Amino acid sequence: MKVVTCTAPVNIAVIKYWGKRNEDLILPINSSLSVTLHQDQLKTTTSIAASRDFTEDRIWLNGKEGDISHSRLQSCLREIRRLARKRRNSAAEDTVSRILNYKVHICSVNNFPTAAGLASSAAGYACLVYTLAKLYGVEGELSEIARQGSGSACRSIYGGFVQWVMGEREDGKDSLAQQVETESHWPELRILILVVSAEKKHVGSTSGMQTSVETSPLLKLRAETVVPERMKDMIESIKKRDFESFGQLTMKDSNQFHATCLDTYPPIFYLNQISQRIISLVHRYNDHYGQTKVAYSFDAGPNAVIFTLEPTVDEFVELVKRSFPPESNGDTFLKGLPVKPGLLSPDLLSAVGSDLCPGGVQYIIATQPGPGPSKSEDVSLDLLGSDGLPKQSV
Repeated sequence: MKVVTCTAPVNIAVIKYWGKRNEDLILPINSSLSVTLHQDQLKTTTSIAASRDFTEDRIWLNGKEGDISHSRLQSCLREIRRLARKRRNSAAEDTVSRILNYKVHICSVNNFPTAAGLASSAAGYACLVYTLAKLYGVEGELSEIARQGSGSACRSIYGGFVQWVMGEREDGKDSLAQQVETESHWPELRILILVVSAEKKHVGSTSGMQTSVETSPLLKLRAETVVPERMKDMIESIKKRDFESFGQLTMKDSNQFHATCLDTYPPIFYLNQISQRIISLVHRYNDHYGQTKVAYSFDAGPNAVIFTLEPTVDEFVELVKRSFPPESNGDTFLKGLPVKPGLLSPDLLSAVGSDLCPGGVQYIIATQPGPGPSKSEDVSLDLLGSDGLPKQSV
């Protein structure tokens, strides 16, 4: 039995992807751009075993057996195996040929809420494709294959700041992810994930996108007119490390994405009242300082992703704790990178108001930009046991 274990990161789009022009190949109606989050805080871990003793391909997701026949899973398996047959060299031919004839067992776990609007499918499919590639010795461009599992997964193939170029070809060969800058490019950038709800969202991204494409005139305008210009501006702001521009573009694009959801018929509501309170808090905070010190972004869910710079983190986290008093103790409320207690001035408190919502934010994950997928050399981290089945602790 051969076992390979890899990890892959979450990415958060600051220029959003919403809507496909080809459902089967997952080709988007517009380009997008994201920040890859650090795997020390959020990651998917996947182990894949190949053995002649396995009678069928099987998959386990977060401790439960999943449907291996799912069309997107099969696309990724089929494409990696095809490349492995095509690319194997004479030295590895016997090994690769043998493994390619074996069935595989796949076990994958997330260390963050799944299907709650935190890009779990992006990390999951990127990890699946990367691990399969390591198992079969496939090298080279993997984002096209990851895209066929979940569109945004193509961006999780790279670290740092990543654009997904929509491409023009009907076969999707030019619809690929490209790294704009590495994770070390902007060392002061920090990301705070404010988890409002870890529950599975009511309207999945796939069905939501399809309805938006069919019914929203605003989505068409956004894809054709607004996003192309925003992509240029966002890349420039990242390269210059211009947070004022980066933050405003991020918030405007998040707002427009959710406006297209409201413009969809029937409308889709991913944000809730707590999400709206966070948006208001961010704007009041920035207004107080007369500059964009923090920026929000919401994917298809109510959880807020806050972008800021390292010197602002302590104060803003303190403000969130005051505005949404935690119902849990401090140890479980703050996760990830260390955050020191911050001091809030009377002027700031007066500016943001005294309206409190206890328990509105369940917890905060503090993180930063991080690298792309990696292979683990530590066998103790394998999720599958010597029998090819998930270990009890998974």
